[in-house]
Amino acid sequence: MPRARDPEIESLDHVLKARTAPGELYERLEDGKVRCYACGHRCLIPDGHDGVCRVRFNRGGTLLVPRGYVAGLQVDPIEKKPFFHAFPGAVAVSFGMLGCDFHCGYCQNWLTSQALRDPSALSPPRDVEPADLVAVAKRWGAPAMVTTYNEPLITSEWAVEVFKVAKAGGIVCGYVSNGNGTPEVLDYIRPYVDLYKVDLKSFRDAEYRQLGGKLENVLSTIRRLHEMGFWVEIVTLTVPGFNDSKEEQRDIARFLASVSVDIPWHVTAFHKDYKMTDNDDCSAATLVRAAEIGKEEGLRYVYAGNLPGRVGDFENTRCPGCSALLIERWGYKILDYRLKDPGNCPDCGEKVAGYWRSGWTPPANDAGLPGRHPQALWLDPAPGAPRLKGSTLPIADRTPPRR
Repeated sequence: MPRARDPEIESLDHVLKARTAPGELYERLEDGKVRCYACGHRCLIPDGHDGVCRVRFNRGGTLLVPRGYVAGLQVDPIEKKPFFHAFPGAVAVSFGMLGCDFHCGYCQNWLTSQALRDPSALSPPRDVEPADLVAVAKRWGAPAMVTTYNEPLITSEWAVEVFKVAKAGGIVCGYVSNGNGTPEVLDYIRPYVDLYKVDLKSFRDAEYRQLGGKLENVLSTIRRLHEMGFWVEIVTLTVPGFNDSKEEQRDIARFLASVSVDIPWHVTAFHKDYKMTDNDDCSAATLVRAAEIGKEEGLRYVYAGNLPGRVGDFENTRCPGCSALLIERWGYKILDYRLKDPGNCPDCGEKVAGYWRSGWTPPANDAGLPGRHPQALWLDPAPGAPRLKGSTLPIADRTPPRR
């Protein structure tokens, strides 16, 4: 619906509305209204109004949706997503747009996700076409592309347009998402998306409603993703005083085990960010405790993340059959890799669940990312967009380092 907004937000809104196309994930209703199916909110949007995400809007009975730009573009270690059971040691070209259907107070990507909601979140869009993004992945030798940084469900038409080109080029595609999905959007993306990471932020509906969602929507999405054959990994950002109780961690682990004991669960450490600065940073001990609970509840692959060297064996992948060390990690670096095709333990032959490519071995020289540090790629901001400080080199001028 129309809102009185900060002038800079209005300026950004004007720029974004010029970068749209007719959507596909909606239904036309009476009186010019539309029902959007991109996320679990299922917004009923009258003519002239926008949805809860602020970036999908109704004009004359047609739902217009984002197209033709990125607000973030980066070459990441695939472990940063995190996907631990797909292409270990690889890089993934990561891109995102603007907007989100949640409003998490601790969001680490708030500059992109909270655009049109927070006047400080003014990341400029940068015009690009699908072939440009796929060309980046080809230059970097990236086996995977991932849409992230904002909520990709609400920009699924653009993701599918990009991923059609990527998949035709042999690139595997993934979502990094809050999991607030619908059956319609999952059916829509399934032909082009194989990897899906869900942030399971809590196991309490009251906490989810603080963030702008409903717990059951996310749980239903996780169940459906697994049933549909996506490779799913789950992350819980552990926030002291919000979702770090033993009881809640055990509830999360039990739920995941009820879906599949083969789903990797990553428990990661909160640090003060955005609007949540009163809670303590999460300790390594809290992560290790959560990981131990996950193992107690029967999960085969539990990881404690983003505190490298401080969580013991919970950075590594071990065989669920004989406990042999199969993938040794330190942060995003692969120190040892012993899996045999097609993802089997070399000692006992046990199959390790994952999205494994035949003949895969971790690339040499950190896959072109020295120290496995992410590398941002910058485009010129779109005309009329707010500008942030930093490089604006066109993408063609950023060349991957030699391997």
